[in-house]
Amino acid sequence: MSDLFPPFEPERAESKRARFKPIPFRLLAPNVITLLALCLGLTAMRLIVEGKLETATICILIAAALDGVDGRLARLLKGTSRFGAELDSLSDFVNFGVATGYVLWIFVLHDLKSVGWIIVLTLACAMALRLARFNVMIDDPDRPDWQKNFFVGMPAPAGAITAMLPVYLHIIGVPVQEYGALPVGIYILFIAFLTISRIPCYAGKTLGTRIPRTQVLPIFVAVVIVAGLLFAYTFEVLTVVVLAYLALIPVSVARYRKLERAHALAVPVPAAETVSDSQV
Repeated sequence: MSDLFPPFEPERAESKRARFKPIPFRLLAPNVITLLALCLGLTAMRLIVEGKLETATICILIAAALDGVDGRLARLLKGTSRFGAELDSLSDFVNFGVATGYVLWIFVLHDLKSVGWIIVLTLACAMALRLARFNVMIDDPDRPDWQKNFFVGMPAPAGAITAMLPVYLHIIGVPVQEYGALPVGIYILFIAFLTISRIPCYAGKTLGTRIPRTQVLPIFVAVVIVAGLLFAYTFEVLTVVVLAYLALIPVSVARYRKLERAHALAVPVPAAETVSDSQV
């Protein structure tokens, strides 16, 4: 009879004391940030229904910023875990696939009716596929170290930020809705293609790991200027950043190809065994 109702975790042999062992806060902090980002993405969907386009957009942008913080915080606190990685991927799908697509649907894509909804589905599915591929590539032991400085395809947060470009233009006064939903839909499909493509995008993970002392003060001043511009002219700055990011993709591709060729030349290729006619 006991075989019909096995314990919930029959393979786990832990004592009761070990099961209730306190968890360090460093393991919880990154996951709390991830959940806050998830709440912002879901809240954006409510705000866009209420007609608060600008506030909904800001929620998605903050969610994207928090997505860049939680992983770095986990590595800094040595609190990385498989649970945290899975939670982060699920949060990214909701925020940058579902919420972003829904905001764009309410904004202008609903004018295309079924075609517009297909575009939203394409964006969401592209984000899911991109995140799944990212999770698989993390576990690849044969991946060279130099490739870690590049994303394969546009990352999900960057995809959401760039996909929202028509919204930024609308907020700063460009009559996007008057131009029609079709150009916006084509642009969204282009971004969806970039996320699932194998086009290398620079990750910048090693940027700023070592900074010369002479450049510290100029960097502080630059950060203050950029922060001031971002607060005063939020969507104008975002528009410039998105356009610059898209323009730099060919530069990233060229850099990747150069490193790829250098790596191929550095790796010795085993000589092929030759067989003489007498051995045949």
